[in-house]
Amino acid sequence: MTRLDPDLQALQEVRDAVRRAVAAQAQVAELSQEQVDRLCAAMAKAAAAAAADLARLAVEETGIGRAHSKVLKNLFASEGIWRSIEKEKTVGVIRRDEQQGVIEIAAPIGVVCGVVPTTNPTSTAIGKALLAVKGRNSIVISPHPRAKRCIFETVEVLRRALERAGAPADLVQCLRQPTQESTQALMEHPDMKLILATGGSGLVKAAYSSGKPAYGVGPGNVPVYIDRSADLSEAARWIVASQSFDNATLCCSEQALVLDKPIAKALLHKLVERGAHLCSPEETRLLERHCNRGGHMNPDVVGADPWKVAQGAGFQVDPSTTLLLAHQGGVGKDWPLSIEILCPLLSIHEVDGWEQGCEVSLEILRYGGLGHTIGLWAKDPRVLEAWYLEKPASRIVVNGPTSQGAVGYSTGLMPSMSLGCGPLAGNITSDNITARHLINIKRVGLLRSDWQQSYERDVARAAELLGSDERAPRGSGLPGDPGLRAAPGASRRPPEPLVEPASWRGNPRFETPALPVRPGTSGAPSAAAPGRAAAASGSPPRAPRPGEGQPIVPLRESLGQPAPRPPAPAAAAPRPRAIEQAIPVPAAAAQGGAGCPLGPCKGCPHQHPRTGACTA
Repeated sequence: MTRLDPDLQALQEVRDAVRRAVAAQAQVAELSQEQVDRLCAAMAKAAAAAAADLARLAVEETGIGRAHSKVLKNLFASEGIWRSIEKEKTVGVIRRDEQQGVIEIAAPIGVVCGVVPTTNPTSTAIGKALLAVKGRNSIVISPHPRAKRCIFETVEVLRRALERAGAPADLVQCLRQPTQESTQALMEHPDMKLILATGGSGLVKAAYSSGKPAYGVGPGNVPVYIDRSADLSEAARWIVASQSFDNATLCCSEQALVLDKPIAKALLHKLVERGAHLCSPEETRLLERHCNRGGHMNPDVVGADPWKVAQGAGFQVDPSTTLLLAHQGGVGKDWPLSIEILCPLLSIHEVDGWEQGCEVSLEILRYGGLGHTIGLWAKDPRVLEAWYLEKPASRIVVNGPTSQGAVGYSTGLMPSMSLGCGPLAGNITSDNITARHLINIKRVGLLRSDWQQSYERDVARAAELLGSDERAPRGSGLPGDPGLRAAPGASRRPPEPLVEPASWRGNPRFETPALPVRPGTSGAPSAAAPGRAAAASGSPPRAPRPGEGQPIVPLRESLGQPAPRPPAPAAAAPRPRAIEQAIPVPAAAAQGGAGCPLGPCKGCPHQHPRTGACTA
C-alpha cells in the first residue's frame, strides 16, 4: 500500500477540515442569541476548568514561559474574555438609532481561520474560538508546529464542551499536522471568509496577501518613559511584575525603559532591589551578540528565564534574578538590544527631560513597534497630555504594567489576546480584536423626515451655482421637470414614431402579441391579431399554455381566504385630444393599399407584427 506524501496529507487535512467547518457553521447560522451564548458559556467554563493542565502542557511542549503565568492567561482568555462579550449582541437586531433612523443587524461571517503562535498557544486558541462561535461562525485553527500538541488538546476541550451543549463539535477544529504550505492553503481556501493571524511579521504579511480579509497584529517594541514626576516605587514594582509575567512573551510587554536622568539611578536601584540584574558593559556586549541575530531576535531566548538568557550569552546570574537590565546609547542597528526581544530583558535609555523622552520613545517605535503600545509613568499633567496626543501607538498605558494593561486585564480596554496596530503597522484595525469584529453588520437606512426639503434646496442651489434657469433638471421629479409627462388635457408635442432595426422584422424572437384596440382608431390589429402576426412572420401559431384563458384565482382565495370584492367599473374617461393628435391617420391612409385605411389589415404583409402599423 502506497502511503500518501506528508505534504499532500496536510493539504488533504485542510480540505476536510474546511468542509466539516462549513457544514457545522450552517447548523448554527440560525441560532438565537440565547442559544449562542449558551454554547460560549459552556466553552469558557470547560477551558477555565482545564486551565492548569493546558498551561503545564504548553510549557512542557514549547519550553517557553512559566506555567503559573500561563494559567492566568488561560483564565483570562476563557472567563475574562467571555465576561467582556457575554452581553454583546451578535444575533439579529443589535442596535436601533431612532433619531437617525438606522437599524443594525448582525449576520455571521462563516468559516474563520485562526493562526496561533507558540508564545501564547493555549490562551490564544481559547480566545479566538470564543470570539468565532459568539458570532455564529466556525473556526479552523492552524497551530505553530512547536505548539501543535497543546493547541490540539485545547481545541479538544472546547469540542467536548460544544458536544455536551448539543452543538456540532466541528465548529472548532485544529490541524494536526500543520506546515507552512498547509497554513497558506487554509488561508487561501475558497470557503475561508476571514483570517485571525497572530505571529511574526512574515505570517501576518502572508495573511494579508492571501486575498482574504484578515486581522493581523504587528510586532511590539514597547518603550516606557519614566518621568521625574513618577512614583518610582510603584513603577519599579509593576515593571518587574510585567516583565516577569510569563517571561515577557506578550508582545505588549515592556521592551525599553526611557529614564529621565534626575531619577534614573534611583529607579535602577529600586529595580535591583526587586531582583533585577544590571549588566556591566561586557555583559551587555555578550547579550547583544546572543539576543540579536542579524537584526532579529534569537528564537532560543523567547520566554526563557533570565538566568538561562545570561547563561546562553556567556555569563552567570543568580537563578532568582527577575530580569536583566542593559544600557543602550541609542536606537538602531548599532544598538542590537533596541529591537523587540520577548524575554525578561530591558534596554535602558537615559534622557534629559520629557521632550527628549518623547523623541527616544518615537525612535524605538519607528525601529520596530509603530502602532502597537507605549507606556508612561508620570504625574505631571503636561507630560500626560503630550503623551496622549503625540504618540503613534494604539494603546497608551499610564502608570501601570503594559503587558496586563494593553490586553485589557488591568485597564478598561477590551479584553483580547489579539491586538491590532492600525495602518501604521499595516493592520486593518487598531482595536483589540473582539466579537464585533467577527460578524457582518447590515444597516437599514430609514428616510429622514426633512430629506425632500433638503433635496429641493440643494437642487435650487446647484442651478444657481451653474447659472442655469433650469431649476428642475430632467429626472429630478420636481415641479417643472421636463421629463414629467403632461397632465391629461395639456398640450404636448406628439412623440416621434419608433424606428426599429430592420433585423427585427420577421424575427420571431422579437415578436409580441399586439394589444386589441377599438375598431376605427388606427391600423392596429384586433383581438385576433396575434395569430395573424405569427402568420405574417412565417412562424406557426403558438399553442395555448396550460391554464391560459382560465380565470385567475387571487392569492388569498388560493390559500383558503376570501378574496376582496373587485371595485365597480369606472365610467369611461373621454379620449384625450393629445392621443388623437399623436396618430397620423391621414399619413397611414395615404401610404396603405386597398382596404387598408382605418380598418384591419386582414393579414396584409405590410402590417408590422408587433405595433400593427402599416409599413407599406
